[in-house]
Amino acid sequence: MSLVFVTAGFISAIVLVVNAAKRAEILALSPATQLAAPLAQLMAIGLIVGIFAATPAIRGRLGSIGVVLYVASLVALVGVEFVINLVFPYVAPEIVGELRAGPLGIAFTVASISFLVGTIIFYAALWRVAQSPKIAIIVSVISSVPIALRTAFPEAVLQVGLVGLAIGVSLLAIWLIRAGRLNSANVASRAPALVQAN
Repeated sequence: MSLVFVTAGFISAIVLVVNAAKRAEILALSPATQLAAPLAQLMAIGLIVGIFAATPAIRGRLGSIGVVLYVASLVALVGVEFVINLVFPYVAPEIVGELRAGPLGIAFTVASISFLVGTIIFYAALWRVAQSPKIAIIVSVISSVPIALRTAFPEAVLQVGLVGLAIGVSLLAIWLIRAGRLNSANVASRAPALVQAN
């Protein structure tokens, strides 16, 4: 099961790089890249759930609040990506402006702020776990800031943030592999002792 979560993490990282390349016009805008964009958030949900499931020490109050808010914000961002990639390109700019000025703009803001807060809380809880991936946490949190507050940063900074988050997500997926192996080794080492005790 952990392999599923790890794979989701690597897919999320790949899509983040594709999104950055698309925004930098290294990759051409196409139906494929537009449809792929929301996969970054969807697959990230799998990775976060995997980390939560594989790390009992994170399941306290802070970690539980963090994972719920983080996952909920990622779900909201899936909707944001669908609108940005599959609606806005086919709508006149003045209509896009009107939509952003209304309830849709408020929804975008709520999703972005929730993502930032959820990121901080979740990774704060993970930071407290022994042998947690400190570098991956730092890279992920720093990279998430321009993504959450994209309207406050230049486009180049957002692109760097996307690539940085891809690196952070990849490091988290690698750590999850190692954590899974360590847990398996611990279970295997305890098994003979349990047999002898019985």
